Amino acid sequence: MNEIYLDNNATTKVDEAVFEEMRPYFCELYGNPSSMHFFGGQVQKKVDEARSRVAALLGAAPEEIIFTACGTESDNAAIRSAIEAFPEKRHIITTRVEHPAVLTLCRNLTKKGYRVTELGVDGEGRLDLEELKRVIDDDTAIVSVMYANNETGVVFPIEEIGAIVKERGALFHTDAVQAVGKIPLDMAASTVDMLSLSGHKLHAPKGIGALYLRRGVPFRPFLVGGHQEKNRRAGTEATSSIIALGKACELAAQYMEEENTRVKALRDRLERELMALIPNARINGGSAPRLPNTLSIAFEFVEGELILLYLSEKVICASSGSACTSGSLEPSHVLRAMGVPFTCAHGSIRFSLSRFTTDEEIDTVIRELPPIIRRGREMSPFGREFLASAG
Repeated sequence: MNEIYLDNNATTKVDEAVFEEMRPYFCELYGNPSSMHFFGGQVQKKVDEARSRVAALLGAAPEEIIFTACGTESDNAAIRSAIEAFPEKRHIITTRVEHPAVLTLCRNLTKKGYRVTELGVDGEGRLDLEELKRVIDDDTAIVSVMYANNETGVVFPIEEIGAIVKERGALFHTDAVQAVGKIPLDMAASTVDMLSLSGHKLHAPKGIGALYLRRGVPFRPFLVGGHQEKNRRAGTEATSSIIALGKACELAAQYMEEENTRVKALRDRLERELMALIPNARINGGSAPRLPNTLSIAFEFVEGELILLYLSEKVICASSGSACTSGSLEPSHVLRAMGVPFTCAHGSIRFSLSRFTTDEEIDTVIRELPPIIRRGREMSPFGREFLASAG
């Protein structure tokens, strides 16, 4: 039986067209793009093409793209660069619902004397921009706010946030790892100074990412050594992966409309049917703007880990939150920040679709999940009490 893969916010299948694009650069065209000879030069042309493809998806200029190893590196590079470029400023602003790549770094920086303000969210995962206006000051070096949340799919008002940040003269970074390829972006018209993305979230391989750096923004490299990436990121280029990322970005642009129509319709049908079939469920962030592929749904009186185990028996792959925090028995920090009741937070499941998701797969989940939830509730004292009262 083929697996039903609905965990695309954790990682995605490498598109076969992406794989074919990168294949020759392992054993045939393996030259170092920094070499002066023709063999390296032909590889450099493909790296340049990939840079242009990434830039096109973002609405940026090719010279504004720096290739990195992953989204985490891009996040670290952006924030560390800002505090090094403005050493007199000791304040950083982020949110309580960021990915650990940002939150862990910012919390570590408090040990070095930096003030870090974590903005809160409401019950639907939305930010209060008035709080941002209150806490930002002349000492703020950088504001880092994710474009869209990896667990709930909630999309933040990035341009409104950027306008507030620009008024106070701070730099603005966004972790757009989940947003790139799913919703349209236009950096040329944006208030964003730096943006992080990751290839394995949009059907490229793991181990490749990029940092958008607006032209003219001061930058201090995270990795130093060679002259690669115009002295902004040292280390021999991961040529095959860079080429793959370029192709993946080109395809993402082609499939953007499908992502926001067919894929969104599948997500909406899954949400609508599950809410109709399963009592005492809620959509996390359901009334906020969300990514078209993401559904975070909470079921009361049942453990999320148990739901995932039963789904796995049916070869259905989902998640209880971020892959970077899986294995923890604690409720997600995102759901805790939203104030989701404990009984719901523990039973929250994230389904994240892709352009490879089919109607038949959604039909299967709709058929299989309701009895799984009932089975799980029967194993919980609170669940048994709920089922008894519900008749």
